[in-house]
Amino acid sequence: MSALALPLAQLEIRSRTGGTCVSEDGFCPGWIVDNLDRYVQPLLEHIYLTVISVAVGFAISFALALLAHRSGWLTAPVTALTSVLYTIPSIALFLILVPVTGLTALTAIIALVAYTQVFLFRNIINGLVNVPEETKDAARGMGLTDRQVLWRVEMPLAVPEILAGLRIATTSTVNLATLAFFAGAGGLGAQIFQDITFRSNVVVAGGLAILLAALFDLIFLGGQRVATPWRRAAAT
Repeated sequence: MSALALPLAQLEIRSRTGGTCVSEDGFCPGWIVDNLDRYVQPLLEHIYLTVISVAVGFAISFALALLAHRSGWLTAPVTALTSVLYTIPSIALFLILVPVTGLTALTAIIALVAYTQVFLFRNIINGLVNVPEETKDAARGMGLTDRQVLWRVEMPLAVPEILAGLRIATTSTVNLATLAFFAGAGGLGAQIFQDITFRSNVVVAGGLAILLAALFDLIFLGGQRVATPWRRAAAT
C-alpha cells in the first residue's frame, strides 16, 4: 500500500496543476502562468475593501480631527479611543460583528474603518497642531477669518502629515484585508487559505497583496510630492 501511495500522490499533484507541477513543495511557475486569471476577482475584492475602508475612514477621522482641533479637549479622548480600537485582534473583531451584519463585505469594512482611525486621526490632528502659531497670526493680521486660516493656511501646511497617515493606513488596510475572508468578504486572503498547502497559490496571492500595498504607497508618495510643491522648491 505504501509503495502505491506515493505514485498516487504525485499523480494527484500533477492533476491538480495541469500536469506542470512536479516539485515536492508545489512551486510551479508553469501553473502560475496558466492560472493567473483565477486571482483577478480576489484582487479586485481586495482593492475594493481597501479603497472603501480608507475612504470612509478618512471622512470620519477628518471630521473628528476638525472638531477636536476646534474644541481642543476632544483630542485626548478620541486618540485614546482609536488606540483601543486598534488593539482589538482583527479576527476577533470580524467575528464579533458577524452576528450583527452577517458574513458580508460590510462586516469587514466596518472593522477595517475602525483600524484606520489610529493612523488617520493622529496624523490629521498633528498636522493641524504643528502649523506654526506665527504663521496663523500673520494670516489673521492680513484679515483672514478663522475659517479662512483653517482652509487656506493650516490645511495646506498639514498636507504632508495627512498624506503620511493615508500611506500608513492604506498599507495597513491591505495587510488586514487578507483576514477579511473570516467575515465572508473574500479578497486575496480567501484565495490564500483556499489552498494554503499549495506553495504556488500562496506565493501568487501573497505576492499580489505585497505588490498592491507597494503600489498604493507609491501613489500616495507621488501625490505628496505633487501636493507640496514648496518642498521641491526648497530642495532645489
